[in-house]
Amino acid sequence: MDDLDLELDEMELIAAAAGYCYYNSITRQPSRSLSPRRGCGFMTQVLNGHDDVFREMFRMDKHIFHKLCAILRQRGMLRDTAGVLIEEQLGIFLNIIGHNERNRVIQERFQHSGETISRHFNNVLKAVKSLSREFLQQPHVSTPPEILENRRFYPYFQDCIGVIDGMHIPAHVPAKDQSRFRNRKGVFSQNVLAACTFDLKFIFIYPGWEGSAADSRVLRAVLDDPDQNFPQIQQGKYYLVDTGYSNTEGFIAPYQGVRYHHHEFKGANQLPRSAKELFNHRHSCLRNAIQRSFHVLKTRFPILKVAPQYAFHIQRDIVIAACVLHNYIRGEEGDDWLFLSVEGMKVEEEADGVEQVQPEMVLVSSSIQDQIAFSIRDSMASVMWDDFINKWDDW
Repeated sequence: MDDLDLELDEMELIAAAAGYCYYNSITRQPSRSLSPRRGCGFMTQVLNGHDDVFREMFRMDKHIFHKLCAILRQRGMLRDTAGVLIEEQLGIFLNIIGHNERNRVIQERFQHSGETISRHFNNVLKAVKSLSREFLQQPHVSTPPEILENRRFYPYFQDCIGVIDGMHIPAHVPAKDQSRFRNRKGVFSQNVLAACTFDLKFIFIYPGWEGSAADSRVLRAVLDDPDQNFPQIQQGKYYLVDTGYSNTEGFIAPYQGVRYHHHEFKGANQLPRSAKELFNHRHSCLRNAIQRSFHVLKTRFPILKVAPQYAFHIQRDIVIAACVLHNYIRGEEGDDWLFLSVEGMKVEEEADGVEQVQPEMVLVSSSIQDQIAFSIRDSMASVMWDDFINKWDDW
């Protein structure tokens, strides 16, 4: 009888232990709609799940994701391993930059070690970055359709090929470098020079400059260094820039000391009162393309909104990779939900991106190229104003 009681007690203990383990497995699961499983269970669950959930987790649609995996596999840029297929490697990377998740969270979600997560993150980062020359391409020399098909902009801006501006990305830097990376708003950041087309694709991206560097200084350094491969500006063509840059050959800035930003043309002061105001308003509307590009980029990849705890060269490469993916998605999916969200939208410039105004003076000693740039701008404004006064079209 004693032996039977002892056997029953042991069975009760085993049952209690099993119940305790099951309880812990439930309570320790992250409170998410998708729970991690062993191996690639989480990845399989997302791949086979609802399209909206997939888009939220990996920041792109399924067919775009699968096509990108095929590119990386066929070109040998990534390889399947015994425990992690390319699909999961890319999923890990996109989950990190698309949600700014820490390594330990990704370990739990994908059920891999921290070393495995880090290794695949760096491999995918290197592979995507290597696609930059393919997906960051020089703009067409023909008039962009966004200008050609809009009477407010054509023919006045018919030689414009894109927009240039600086983008500040929060940076994590050593104490010895913090003074250089502190921008005008007191935030540690890297100043990223970007150029984009009017269909919101990036043409050129140059990250890594300290946040204290003026936008004009970064552009000048790029133009003076042939190794940076800045797209050549053909004769007569130009980019739109803000007042942080000089109005010179290849770069048309707005008039200084004249209304410019969208919010300044509201209410009783809605209509422009001079040729310079009309020029500035239309210049602002066109140049807003780069602010919309920045908005889509940072909304898709929130890691760009914070200072991630990576070595600085990794932070710099993340910016390039994010822009490559931005362009890839734009080219593959015209109806992407984030690009659709900014159609017709005016995105205000970010506060830490506000640039000190460059002095605007046309002196006898200034270069012929500078004088030509001022003359071109004045001519554009004059023709634009005449049409506005005489025809009263949509301004």
